[in-house]
Amino acid sequence: MNEQAKKPWDITTKERTLFSVIVMTGAFMAILDTTVVDVIVPKLTGPLSSDMYGVQWIITSYMVSAAIALLVTEYLIKRFGSKGVFLLGVLLFSIASLFCGTSDTLEEIILFRIIQGFGEALIMVTSHIMIFSYFPPHQQGLAMGIFGLGVSFAPALGPTIGGYLTEYYNWRMVFFINVPVGMLLVLSGWLYLPKEKNFEKLNFNFISFFLLGLATVFLLVMLSRGQQLGWFHSIEVGVLFISALVAFVLYALSELNSRYTLIDFSLFKNPFFANGIMIYFFILGFSMYQYFYLLPVYYEHIKMLPTFEAGIAVFAFAVFIGLFSPFAGILSDKIGARKTVAIAAVVYVGASLLLLPTLNYYTPLTQAMLLTIPFGIGMGLFFAPVTVLLLQNAPQNKGELAIVLMDYFRFVGGSFGTALATNNMEYFKNLHFQNMQELQNFEYVSLYLERLKENLGISIEQIKAIFGNYEMFMSFNYGFYNTFMHASYWGILGSFFVVLLFVFKPKERLGI
Repeated sequence: MNEQAKKPWDITTKERTLFSVIVMTGAFMAILDTTVVDVIVPKLTGPLSSDMYGVQWIITSYMVSAAIALLVTEYLIKRFGSKGVFLLGVLLFSIASLFCGTSDTLEEIILFRIIQGFGEALIMVTSHIMIFSYFPPHQQGLAMGIFGLGVSFAPALGPTIGGYLTEYYNWRMVFFINVPVGMLLVLSGWLYLPKEKNFEKLNFNFISFFLLGLATVFLLVMLSRGQQLGWFHSIEVGVLFISALVAFVLYALSELNSRYTLIDFSLFKNPFFANGIMIYFFILGFSMYQYFYLLPVYYEHIKMLPTFEAGIAVFAFAVFIGLFSPFAGILSDKIGARKTVAIAAVVYVGASLLLLPTLNYYTPLTQAMLLTIPFGIGMGLFFAPVTVLLLQNAPQNKGELAIVLMDYFRFVGGSFGTALATNNMEYFKNLHFQNMQELQNFEYVSLYLERLKENLGISIEQIKAIFGNYEMFMSFNYGFYNTFMHASYWGILGSFFVVLLFVFKPKERLGI
């Protein structure tokens, strides 16, 4: 009986609700900030006296820092407890947000974004672990459904909030708004979150950490620079790729020859865990993150909406992410995580393959918003069952590592996804522009431009510039079809691993 009383989920409903709200608010704040900042970065070239390549480091530095911090999070949790690490993460995130908002130079804001990214990693892993522990085994799907509100809903909501704050207040408000929320979280978390008593003194493999961290830096910087310099036209990108490859190989050698490993790869011997990670990597990372990036661009640059109105349009499908995340959790508890993942994959792939590619300039705004709703439902159904699948297939003492691996693959997959979306968007725009010019009748176009010149009373150079801009815009418009289609292909690839879940026979105790 005393043993049962020590179970973390042996708490009242009121306590469970309070703990969950505190933890979820932290996770929501952290992940929301990622996409909110994405919206304002293009507007910072003037205030920070930089160009687009410079301000892009505001995003890159954050992602690199968060990815590296993930590698040390498991050690910190077992050494100091989830509550302490969570509160430290919120405190670092809040203080860094304050200084990001007061920064006047690019160097300053990059420095504080690095600290902010470190805090975000601590928040995400600990909040994930804590909310999972507050619910009994038969309600763990619901727990992850609630957590999915933050992980899936926040990135889609980011453009709305970022657009509103930037348009009606100031870009600094994007950072300042985190400060009072963070301070309130630290205070409430310190007072109310349950204390932990059992800590472990672990041996930390600093050599493996350094090598994997270095490999991660090279990889993420390569993805960022590859978008700017061209993947196959820059020596710098090639050097970064080779450096990342060498660092990963050295890390593998370090792990093979170390008594204490940084990551326990025996987790991947379980086919459900291994396939769950691949589903997470390809569907959430490679595919979904492309749409997180592409849909705001579509509304702003193809539908010509102001930033805030584009955010409202994105909010149309974000609402359904929020509605269906808890539903997916409940469904996981009822029919099992595998079946729920399969349903999510069918809805997601169907929407991304059949509906989203139909969006273009001529699609009425209301219709465009309605077409994204099934996509939002698919996203809402996805997160909870995959997380339950992974955590139920990891040993109890490896829950922290399972979450670390999930978030690490999310960061790396999301970076690849964003880079792919940017590259595909540019490539298909140029391809359609080239095809458009090849199909044109030169004499007819020249005659048409001459008539326009006479009717409008402006120079032929101005007419050619207007016509060229129109051609480029329509190329961009038509290129979105191909870009959306390519994003859906990664979802199809991820679905292959969903099929593999049904090839292996699950253990009954896992309830999957």
